Amino acid sequence: MAASTSNVEDITRLLEEHLSKLGFEIYPLKVGWYNSVLPPSLRLGHPDDRLAVLVLSTPAMFEEAFLPFVEQRGFQTLSDPVDQCVRHCVSSAVAQCFAGNEVDVSYDYELLPSRKPRFLAQTAAHVCGAAFYYQQADVREQPWAHKKMFGVCVHPRFGGWFAIRALLVFGGVTVDSEMLQPDPPDCVPSREGRIQLLEAFNLRWQDWSYRDVVPPVQIYSQRQKDYFSTPPAQRVALLRTWGFLSRGSEAVDSQTPASCPEEVC
Repeated sequence: MAASTSNVEDITRLLEEHLSKLGFEIYPLKVGWYNSVLPPSLRLGHPDDRLAVLVLSTPAMFEEAFLPFVEQRGFQTLSDPVDQCVRHCVSSAVAQCFAGNEVDVSYDYELLPSRKPRFLAQTAAHVCGAAFYYQQADVREQPWAHKKMFGVCVHPRFGGWFAIRALLVFGGVTVDSEMLQPDPPDCVPSREGRIQLLEAFNLRWQDWSYRDVVPPVQIYSQRQKDYFSTPPAQRVALLRTWGFLSRGSEAVDSQTPASCPEEVC
């Protein structure tokens, strides 16, 4: 079906009603906005006029969605608890709001058989206006001689205290020309600020400082910081000390490899 601006707003509103109370944000976009900035090998396999929706998690997600999810399923074997929580929340919202419709859901941790990600999360956040994706090419007269610097998204309200979780493509929904592409807020406009941001993210990401590049309205709670600061193999034990998993539960959380700043949550 063709979607007018009001139809897009209806779809966005339904998702927000189910997900915003769990600490998620929803941003609509056209598939073409995403595909136009990428080479063919990385584009989505959907027509450019299809509606997509990006799902972000805010600092509230940990207490509002993740801990209750783990507590309710503490007797079960869990694999990647945060990923499973996000999948549960998003799939439940899709099932309740769009039963019988064609919705292709991709999660940030999923890979194609080629080992490429199913979607480039930070690129999607930039093109839909959710967060500005600051990359090495955005710095004039770079001080890094032949050194690779990974890019990072900055949210206008949460700074770096957020994560990009999922992309939904509505296969049966085409978007008309009234849907205009928003520009992501340029929160770090100066060369010096961008240098500081990329260096903090690439060289000192464990100290959390890059997340405060803009004054955030909310940051991760101390419990959430403790969880993501804990090596993945030890997170299940931490959840047990908090009383969220029984002694007999087993879980493997492979999220957030300690050596890769691109995967920081």
